[in-house]
Amino acid sequence: MTLLGRAPQARFSIAELLKRHIIAFDVNSLDLPVPIMKRLLLYANTLRHLRTSQISALIRKRLLPTATRSLHVNDVQLRAGIGLSSSACRTLSTGRAYTFRFLNCEKGFSNARVDWESADMPKLWRYNLHYFDYLSEPGRSHDEKAALISDWIEHNSLGAPDAWEPYTLSLRMVNWIKFFVETKMTIREEWVRSLYIQGLWLEHNIEDHLLANHYLKNGVALFFVGVYFKGADADRWLARGRQILAEQLDEQFLPDGGHYERSPMYHAISLVDYLDVLNLMKGSREALTFDEQGRFTGRVEEALTFLEDVCLPDGNIPLFNDAAFGIAPLPEQIVAYGNRIANYRCRPVPKHLTVTDKPHTGYYVIRDRSDMMVIDCGAVGPDYQPGHAHADTLSFELALNGHRIIVDSGVYDYEPGRRRTYARSTRAHNTLCIDQQDQSETWGVFRVARRAYPIYGRITEDGEHRATFEGAHNGYARLPGRLTHSRMIEYLSPGEWTVRDTVNGEGVHTIESLLHIHPNYRLLLVGQCAEIRNDRGNAILVIAPTPNVALSIEPGWYFPEFGLEYPNSTLVMTYRGTVPVTIIYRMTKTGSTRPCFAGCPL
Repeated sequence: MTLLGRAPQARFSIAELLKRHIIAFDVNSLDLPVPIMKRLLLYANTLRHLRTSQISALIRKRLLPTATRSLHVNDVQLRAGIGLSSSACRTLSTGRAYTFRFLNCEKGFSNARVDWESADMPKLWRYNLHYFDYLSEPGRSHDEKAALISDWIEHNSLGAPDAWEPYTLSLRMVNWIKFFVETKMTIREEWVRSLYIQGLWLEHNIEDHLLANHYLKNGVALFFVGVYFKGADADRWLARGRQILAEQLDEQFLPDGGHYERSPMYHAISLVDYLDVLNLMKGSREALTFDEQGRFTGRVEEALTFLEDVCLPDGNIPLFNDAAFGIAPLPEQIVAYGNRIANYRCRPVPKHLTVTDKPHTGYYVIRDRSDMMVIDCGAVGPDYQPGHAHADTLSFELALNGHRIIVDSGVYDYEPGRRRTYARSTRAHNTLCIDQQDQSETWGVFRVARRAYPIYGRITEDGEHRATFEGAHNGYARLPGRLTHSRMIEYLSPGEWTVRDTVNGEGVHTIESLLHIHPNYRLLLVGQCAEIRNDRGNAILVIAPTPNVALSIEPGWYFPEFGLEYPNSTLVMTYRGTVPVTIIYRMTKTGSTRPCFAGCPL
């Protein structure tokens, strides 16, 4: 007789087993053409870093897609007494009536009929169209805003691409609720029912396969919609939103106050998210407990301090890791919002040499009044989601007399192509490029395979006139000779920086040290030196390298905002020979930094 019993419980989930196979998989054991082998290696070295929960979520979303036919809504009730004491930071106008300008690209629509699909526009532009940020624009009439909401509801069926993607949905829900709370117009029943359906949809489409800022946006939206409505669904949304917000506060904001994606733009965006949550909490006391309010406020203050500390003297963010101007509100707007919502006090600008150490994020700052260098020696981002990473370890930006002189190349778009590839490459940054290879294998639009890890980073202030930064990474350890790059930057006040790059390892290699010059200035070679000159032809910064390198100038591109590109000059200092080797260059400030050209206002 055979006795039938319960099957033995599996030791590992499908996702765990899949991840173990990915980690153990040896692509080199396959007999495949080289291009296919390289592609498989990129996938394997990318997927091995995913969390098991992400793999589980990916499997679930593929095998159990959300139904898109209908979501039933019965009685919809609103909570009473919801208010926003001071709304989110205002951004610039996106266009005229029924004309929209996003990412420096404009499109107009006639007869108040918006083409919500806009297949002729990039995906990120279409996302912006569906965000409804323009509801906060004072230049658009209330009638136009009302018509846009109704038109969106009429022409975007449940599950439609772009319109119903969870990230887009999350931003739109928050913007609608802000508008509904702040406007003096009568809120139409069709608007409220649509918002409710969007809440139900989002609840079943949370981006737990992506995590990072997308997941945080989902949490903010669930929190907002849970506070706005009342009933069993709303209570469930509020609880899930609070859970995500509480978890991600510690996950995404590091002990030094920086955001873990290491992008100043996404730091600013996520900081505003938490300020919005605290703002809404003030008008709905049951939304957060007293302890949660205190913890959220404390971490927000740390994030505000981080933002102030890393902004350059022009008042704007460094352009590291998919950062661009014009997306997040200006830092001064965010700080003012923090003052209104969290009683944050703006920090005074230092009047003497100071250094700032952000070791968890990996940002280091040397500031001497209106001269400032900010250095990136951080991880590429969270290992499981480095989508906004650039191959830029040990790169820096330098401002003199309040003007950016040596710049990060920024980001142009999130579309596959030469601009995206260039912006993420090591060659687009102010660091060493070895053997024409990137430190981290950035590929696709948002992917990273093998990546550089910081070995150490530290900064010291040696008296009133001297400061020293030291850092290193292992991104080139995969090359023959197992190379490592260490960089020391010594600052001597006033206005002298000595950069020492040491490459350790074995073999013969080509090492290029790159410096990208702001397009408003001219770069010239003068003997064995390079000069950055202003509009009068006067040198404002002289760069003098050691004799073991050859100097050349190559064209580059500067992308200060999405959709904007300016040609600029790149100084290339090239060494070809054996390692270990040390390459040194000294940068000396000499005069006025008045711009040479007026072509780039940023």
